[in-house]
Amino acid sequence: MADQTTFRNIMGNYPTGVTVVTTATPEKEPVGLTVNSFTSVSMDPMLISWSIDKSVTTHDMFAEGSHFVVHTLAHDQGDVCMLFATKGTDRFSQVTWDWNEEGQPVIAGYSGLLECRVYKTVDAGDHTMLIGEVVRADHAETEPLLYHKRAFGGIPSSFYDN
Repeated sequence: MADQTTFRNIMGNYPTGVTVVTTATPEKEPVGLTVNSFTSVSMDPMLISWSIDKSVTTHDMFAEGSHFVVHTLAHDQGDVCMLFATKGTDRFSQVTWDWNEEGQPVIAGYSGLLECRVYKTVDAGDHTMLIGEVVRADHAETEPLLYHKRAFGGIPSSFYDN
């Protein structure tokens, strides 16, 4: 039988990339959060997915919005990852950012950028899965930030030796 502790330990030992997902409130205020439940879904159309906990204060802004932006973080953006994972702080005053064509906040310094239109939302237990159709993308030639066993890092140099 599976238990939450074992499940959490398995998932914590699985290395993932790290993203910050942003959107704008109806009042045109930027909001964002750190997300590692991110994956590609389809090439045609180009779809990605990520999940947000229903208890997060910005849940409805994302789940009911029309667009969002996924920033795959660069290897040197561990501070940005932690900033957007911290509650009760003015996150956007501490990063360089601007508005995109759809009025969504875009944070500078990313490894990759996926500007998305909400394609579908799916109820998934205590989370909502958002599937986004990629409308614009940008890729910087920089190493991504990885998360493994509660630590950040880049791709190990041994990976390149193989």
